[in-house]
Amino acid sequence: MNNKYYQPLNSDIWQGRVDDEEDYDSFRWHQIIQPLDITGNNIKPEKGFGLLGFCCDKGVQRNLGRKGTSKAPNSIRKEMANLPCTFPQSTQIYDCGDIVSEVGELEDVQEALATTVCRMLQLDLFPIILGGGHEIAYGHYLGIERFLKQENQELGIFNLDAHFDMRPYKNGASSGTMFAQIADRCQKQSKDFRYMVAGIQQYGNTVGLFKKADDLNVKYLMARDISNDTMFAVGQDIIRFTKKQKKIYMTLCSDVISSAYAPGVSAPQPFGLHPEIILKLIKTVIQSGKVISFDIAEVSPRFDEDNRTSKLAAIIIFAVINSVIEFGNGEDCSC
Repeated sequence: MNNKYYQPLNSDIWQGRVDDEEDYDSFRWHQIIQPLDITGNNIKPEKGFGLLGFCCDKGVQRNLGRKGTSKAPNSIRKEMANLPCTFPQSTQIYDCGDIVSEVGELEDVQEALATTVCRMLQLDLFPIILGGGHEIAYGHYLGIERFLKQENQELGIFNLDAHFDMRPYKNGASSGTMFAQIADRCQKQSKDFRYMVAGIQQYGNTVGLFKKADDLNVKYLMARDISNDTMFAVGQDIIRFTKKQKKIYMTLCSDVISSAYAPGVSAPQPFGLHPEIILKLIKTVIQSGKVISFDIAEVSPRFDEDNRTSKLAAIIIFAVINSVIEFGNGEDCSC
């Protein structure tokens, strides 16, 4: 694989506390993470999870947002390093490095991400992409789409987000246009646009965006309608969506979370969702057994306080991996 935007892992980032060097029950993530350079032709990793950083905020800049998300991957890695290994010892977690964006246009970096995600899936890895701006979603989607073409399977998208991210893009793509781009791509390919988003804020989207969502039959849940009291009904809505999909790509924009818990994002949300609600929604989707890939976007260390948002992102990834192991993604990821 020739990819000039791909950069193998700097293993020095995975450092942390060591309670015991031999007892797996005392291990932390930094003791079991394996670096994997996926550009090699003859590599054969065991089935497992693959982490990949998306060091890019070109889409955020185009969207007139607050830059800083390109620094997120290593910030999240540092918070993951000391997490406990609560999964079976046979679980394989690889760090596949980063997609970097110092040079090139946004579209070039998204294409590089697509190539890398497809390669990870071909290697039997469950991709977990660390953003980066939410422009990550278009490249990520393209990579999964290319992989699934081998099986001719359509792909459902479940997005946790305060925004539809379906703005017009006649003047160029950004971190606010990805799902409009995907909708247009589906139309050209005569495929259904299978998109559900939870956490939408009334004040964060124009009337035109709500109309567009309705015109495209987007399934959406307003943030104000999601709470512990409504979780059963919300869960049933999500289950109805997941049952109609063959495979699901799940993406989380960190600005869906209340700024009380996630201050380090491009667009803080004072009325965002509580992290416990986010975890319940994620687990509901993973329980379908159809999730094929996951990313978390819009973490911006530049605006974070005590690394709270990066730490929250790390805990969410912790929950994703443990949930996929528990519920599967159509197959067993724990080897």
